[in-house]
This record gives sequence, C-alpha cells and structure tokens, in this order.
Amino acid sequence: MIKVVFFDFVGTLLSKESEAVTHLKIMEEVLKNANAEISTKQLLEEYEHLTKEEFSKLAGKPYKPIRIIEIEITERLAKKYNFEVPEDFWQIHLKMHQLYGKLYPEVVETLKELRKRGYHVGLITDSDNDYLRAHLEALGIFDLFDSITTSEEAGFFKPHPKVFETALKKAGVKGEEAVYVGDNPLKDCVGARQVDMISILLDKTGEKRELWGECEFIISDLKEVLDIVSEI
Repeated sequence: MIKVVFFDFVGTLLSKESEAVTHLKIMEEVLKNANAEISTKQLLEEYEHLTKEEFSKLAGKPYKPIRIIEIEITERLAKKYNFEVPEDFWQIHLKMHQLYGKLYPEVVETLKELRKRGYHVGLITDSDNDYLRAHLEALGIFDLFDSITTSEEAGFFKPHPKVFETALKKAGVKGEEAVYVGDNPLKDCVGARQVDMISILLDKTGEKRELWGECEFIISDLKEVLDIVSEI
C-alpha cells in the first residue's frame, strides 16, 4: 500500500521554461554594470553548458554546495570574458529565482489532492537548503510538504541511495510504501528503485523516450500521479 508520494523539484514541479528565464535574468544582472566581451545570451549558453556538465560529474557523489559550484563556474566565465562577478552573486541568484520561478499549472492542485486523500507528500531534491526554502516560500508551496529532503542534508547528490533513505526515514515508511516522481530517468528513477520505491517519470514532451526503461511509470501531466497511486 502506498503511503507516501515524493517529488523532485526542478523540472518536475518547477517548470523548465521558467528556469530558463530565471537564468537569463541572472546573467543580465551579472553583466549589468560590466563592459564584458560577451553578450548575455552567449554567457547564458556557456553557463548552462558548464553547469550541466558539472552536475553530471557530481551525480551520486558527495555533496558540494550548489552555491559554490555556481560561483566557481561564473568566476571561470568572468576570467575568460573579462568581467567582475558581483559580490552579491548568490543573493542575485536567490532573488531571480524568487521573482521568475513558476510551477507547472497542475502542481498545486495535485499536491493538495494527495494530502486530502491522506498521503504523506514529500520533496527530495538536489539543492542547497537556503535556495530551496526561499524558492518554495516565494512559490507559496512550502507548507504543502510533510517532509523535505535535500542533497545538502543527506550529504550526497542523487542517485546516491542515502538521499532517498534519508527521506524514507523522515516519512517513517519502507521503500515499497512510497513512489517518487521526477523528470530525470538516470537520477530519479534509478535512485528511487535502489531503495524499492516505485519510480514515476514526468516527461511532458516525450523527449526522454530512450530512457523510459529505467522507470516504472511514464506520465506527461502530474495529475496522472493521482490515478497511479490509487491503483497500486
């Protein structure tokens, strides 16, 4: 019997489209008073490439503060293109996420309905604690979670089992009593299955079809989770 529904955050609840806007705004702020040798759009493209590369390397590894990773990457680009990284870079980062982050349309309805039906609703995400709390409060959904587990708290990045084990311990359930909903087959589905959770992949456009085999259920809308957990 399923008692707990866990969710990933970015790309699962937080829309990828709004993340793209947020990161563009961060780069605009970084270059606002700089005479840089690169455009905002070009800087964003390099920033996105480098962060994706770095987080791929860190998958399953011991936790490193995301704020440090982001600052180090921006400093590399600053050195390359001759501009100064603002001293308040992380505060800018947090503020832009608070201002421009948006949920997928069905998120609030789905979370509220799950809680109404008596499920424990949890969040498991690769995140720094301060970033996540600031973001959830700005989005107005902090109080919709019964538990929140971050990679900072667990000491590892997904798909390391410690992240998922920490969340299960908080919820007081065994793996087979929980499902995990995420948008990354290799980090979310693989990580969940390691601790016997049922894995649900959110793939809104079908772009991850080649990796569907890593996951037990594939959905394109979060509301489909309601049917899945009631039928298991």
